[in-house]
Amino acid sequence: MTRPFDICIRGAGIVGRTLALHLAAKQLRIALVTPGASQPAHSHDAATDVRAYALNLPSRQLLEAVRCWPDPQHATPVLSMQVQGDDGGQVAFDAAQTAADALNWIVDVPVLEARLADAVRFQPLIEVFDTPKPAALTVVCEGKASQSREEWGVQWDVTPYDQWALAARVQSEQPHAQVARQWFNKGEILAFLPLGGAQGNLCAIVWSVSPGRAKSLQAASDEDFCRELESASHGVLGAATLTSIRKVWPLQQALARRWSGLGPQGAWVLAGDAAHTVHPLAGQGLNMGLADVAELVAVVTGRAYWRSVGDPRLLRQYERARKAEFAVMGQANDVLQQLFANRHPAVQTMRNWGMNRFETSGPIKHWIARRAMGVIGALGKSSTDKN
Repeated sequence: MTRPFDICIRGAGIVGRTLALHLAAKQLRIALVTPGASQPAHSHDAATDVRAYALNLPSRQLLEAVRCWPDPQHATPVLSMQVQGDDGGQVAFDAAQTAADALNWIVDVPVLEARLADAVRFQPLIEVFDTPKPAALTVVCEGKASQSREEWGVQWDVTPYDQWALAARVQSEQPHAQVARQWFNKGEILAFLPLGGAQGNLCAIVWSVSPGRAKSLQAASDEDFCRELESASHGVLGAATLTSIRKVWPLQQALARRWSGLGPQGAWVLAGDAAHTVHPLAGQGLNMGLADVAELVAVVTGRAYWRSVGDPRLLRQYERARKAEFAVMGQANDVLQQLFANRHPAVQTMRNWGMNRFETSGPIKHWIARRAMGVIGALGKSSTDKN
């Protein structure tokens, strides 16, 4: 008789596949659900998939543990970060000052997803399906537009921002030198994220602008777009050449009111963007999703032998821990977005003054850097204390 599934994971993105691999490594039988699973896979490249994520050390360690961390050409270490305000404010972070090899790594999403898909294919305890399967626990990793969350009546509290993100990839005239750059300029936020390895001059850009400007930038000719981009980045890397399509989407912060529960088909929990979304300005979205994975794996695999993987007490433990983390990161992210999106001259003066004071704040700046790197958690303890 075939052994029943222990866990059904709905959603086979980065969070869903990483979770499946970690749970299967603990000898749990996993059903991984992705629509169109029976169809041939389509290849992706940077011309059609412009996503790149800044991943911190705990995220890297989680992916390394299932042998899915990309090669150095597709996971570029960030040695420093330079942040410029719109009236003389500036902040700089340096990996050397934190005694770390890198502040984070900018990871090429298509390459990471391909590695995870290959690992899933060769893991005998994971089976991929088009539709959900019965299991003691269902984990929903379907993203912010999760249908399962909607079907189960989970309320989704959304704080919309009057901004859209535009993402693309550009080749710069000068090498990026492993520096991540960010500009806050009269309500707009532009980030240049280094790609292509240590010696590369490819950058992923994320530009948060008003909805009308986002549409205008997307519709502009390649030449006009690059001129706008060079102006916004003050030409620090020289001339830019667009190497991809431009994608835009509305920005929001959102939080599910419940992350766990019992339904007609048994116990369930939410993880990743199905549970929470944040503004991309701090680059923490996927790190938070992968931290959900780490917490859920720790709770499920560390349970007493007599407890089911769907035990509500375990699931509430996971929910409490992750909501506490989101309360810190989500609020900080929202405050920063509101501060830097405000175009009032008095607010502009205040935030630039604050940036310069923060730059010379010593221990406070060091703590914030380590917090963003994932070295310390929401309550100030080392991220390695958990395990």
